[in-house]
Amino acid sequence: MATALTSENVQEAWSALVQDVRTAVLLTLRNGRPFGSHVPYVFGSDWTRAYLHLSRLALHTQHLMTDPRVSLFIAEPDGPGKNPLALRRMNLQGEATILPPDAPSYDDIREQYLARFPQAEMMFGFGDFALWELRLDDAHFVLGFGQAFVSTTTTPARWVHQKVERPSLR
Repeated sequence: MATALTSENVQEAWSALVQDVRTAVLLTLRNGRPFGSHVPYVFGSDWTRAYLHLSRLALHTQHLMTDPRVSLFIAEPDGPGKNPLALRRMNLQGEATILPPDAPSYDDIREQYLARFPQAEMMFGFGDFALWELRLDDAHFVLGFGQAFVSTTTTPARWVHQKVERPSLR
């Protein structure tokens, strides 16, 4: 029988996933329907804050200016020999807001972003680009079969195993 994972184990797995996978799918709302875009990201000190460097000209940014509700989906890449249904994946929901250049955390986030994506340095000089802060409220993290965990912004380092109610076969 497998050993139950602790919150610390899940936290380590979350950290490994976001270090291994540098891009996510940003889901915005377009005419009331989900719209997915591939975006590079960095996180703050935990999963409750993610940062994106976006152009005002991009459709997803235009959607955010109309409706700030977002979902960010991060998944381990598929490959030969992997079971695609058992890939590590995380779904986060919250709201997006522009991080103004005079915000106390702006310089640190910019530095962190450029350390991960040095090729983006030139775009920080473009007037249509801005750092966006995703203020994420809840997380759903799947490590494989029967290994789904949830967390909320009130206790971001506490991961609770997702219990699934099975329908009766009567």
